[in-house]
Order: sequence, then C-alpha cells, then structure tokens
Amino acid sequence: MNKGPSDRLKMPHIFRPLKRASNWPIWADVITRLGVAFFLIAIVVLVHWIDRAGLRDSYDGQISFLDVVYFTMISVTTTGFGDIAPVSDRSRLIEAVIVTPIRIMVLFIFVGTAYNFVLKRTWEKWRMARIQAKLTNHIIVLGYGVSGSEAVKELMARGTAPSCIVVIDQSGPRIAEAEAMGCNVLQGDASNDDTLIDVQIAKAQSVLVSAGRDDTSILMVLTVRHLAPHVPISVVIRAQDNELLARQAGANNVINPVSFTGLLLAGSAQGAHIADYMADLAGIGGRVQLRERAVAAEEVGRSIDELTSGGRGLRVYRAGKPYGFWEPEARQLQHGDQIVEVVNCEECEASVPGA
Repeated sequence: MNKGPSDRLKMPHIFRPLKRASNWPIWADVITRLGVAFFLIAIVVLVHWIDRAGLRDSYDGQISFLDVVYFTMISVTTTGFGDIAPVSDRSRLIEAVIVTPIRIMVLFIFVGTAYNFVLKRTWEKWRMARIQAKLTNHIIVLGYGVSGSEAVKELMARGTAPSCIVVIDQSGPRIAEAEAMGCNVLQGDASNDDTLIDVQIAKAQSVLVSAGRDDTSILMVLTVRHLAPHVPISVVIRAQDNELLARQAGANNVINPVSFTGLLLAGSAQGAHIADYMADLAGIGGRVQLRERAVAAEEVGRSIDELTSGGRGLRVYRAGKPYGFWEPEARQLQHGDQIVEVVNCEECEASVPGA
C-alpha cells in the first residue's frame, strides 16, 4: 500500500551508521588476522616455557622447547592428547586464567576468518547468482546520482518493490546507498556488455539511464538497445543538442531537466497554479498522477472520455502515433491502444481494468 506524505512524516527515524570502504586489500586483512593469532600463540609458548617446571611429560619426563611448542599447539586447538599436562597449582592457574582466554580469542580469529573469506563469500555468491538467474520484468537504473536516486525513491513510493529494481553504478558509496534501500545492486560499468548481460537486460521491464554526462548516457543507451532491442529506455539528457542523438541511439523517452524546469517557469508566468499542477502530476505525493496503460477489453469501441478506470483520458497512442482526446481517432478505442490518463492518487492503487 502506498504511503501519503503525512504517513511518511510519522515514520520513525532509522539510524544508519556511516560506511567507508576499507583501503586494505583482502590479502592484507588475512595476513593481519593470522599475524595476531600467531602472536597470541607465541605468548602462550613463552608462558609455558617460563612455567615448564609445572608440566609433566608422561613419555620421558623431560620438557624441552619442542615439547612446549607441541603442548601449546594441542592446548590452543583444544586437541589435548594428555601426554603432557600441567601438574602444579600455578600451571593449572595459568592454564585457566591466561591460556584459556587466549585459546578462545585464537579460535574466534580462525573461525571469523573462515566465515568472512570462505563461507560468507561463497554463500553470497550463490545467493546473488540465484537472484540474477530469476531476474525478469525488473526495472534497471543505470547511474545512481541525483536523478537516478530520486527515480528509485519515486518508483518505490509508487509501489514498486525494491527487489524489482536493479541499480548499476561505478561508485561504491552510491551502490551501498542503493543496497541500503533494498535494491539489487551491481558495481560496474553500465556501458559494458557483460555488466548488462549479468542483470538480464533482455528480460527487463524498462531501463532508466542517468549517467550524469550526456556522452556516457548515450553510450549506455546504445549498449542497452544493442542487447535488448525491445526494452523501453528512458534517458536524462541535459543538452538540447544531444536529445536527437539519444533518440537515434534508441531511447524511447528523452528527459531534459533543464527544459522541464523552463516549462515550469514559463507556466508560472502564465498562471499562478499551472506550475503547481504540473509538479503535482509528476510526483506520487500530489493529488493526481499521470498513468499510461493498455486499453482494457471492455473499453474497446468506447471514447477516451468513457474509461472504466474513472480517470480522464488525455492521449491515445496507436501504432506509435499520438492522438489527443479531441481528435476523431480518440473517440473509438481499439485493441492495442495505449492510453495516457490522469487519475486520482487514491485510485492509483486500484487494479488496472482488464489487467
């Protein structure tokens, strides 16, 4: 169920700690962990050597340095064959107070290292492979900058599940932010064929491109169109001269934020409420919303003014050509038509007729 603006204000604040990627490579982390573990073992060897008089060897009765190292290793690893054992009260106290805590720390280091670098990574790799294999009818967002992140938030506000959104970006912090939102994420170059193939680009519902640079965005559009000829592509282009290039590259929708801002400014000059209404249409937080859908079976033959959804029809797309509500073609809907309508936001949650 979608939440209105008032509901969002009531939601409790969730504290999210800062994250920063480690500058240490994996091999350095492993070496550090092992170094700490062996340093602790060396301390135990030293303690046992100093207190070797309190140990007894059932084999020859003599405690050599090799015996101390041997006893330390089987003691730390909790193997305990019993051939060497502490017999004095001081030795037993040392085992209980000094050696046992070190033994626990060493075990935690080895178990934690095995979990982080073997079990956890293997599990995550298997889990993500399963998710990637099942991806279908999802929305792919290429670029998680200002426009991309706002698009994801708006999609989620409109009811799209985060699990149905895939975000690709080269920035680690941006990827972490998208992952915290619940989205599927992939850090990589979105203009690379292999990256897009990994997220099942051919099975996507739509692709949203916002790379921050027009040349990069157009390259991404070209790559997506090459791999997925029939997937709808929307792209953000900031220079008006590049809009035609983006369409020629294969974009279905080209959005120019500068031009849209100009429309709002011009609208506000012609009327106090025009810009307000346009902004209302654009976001889920307003009272009305624009929606595009296929014509329902029960609407075929009717006029665009007689939609069963209760919305007000504005435009019909037939064979890729738009017709306004005032044109004769819009007075008799046909199978395959796409309708653009204005609906009350309270009705947005209702099922689309004929779906």
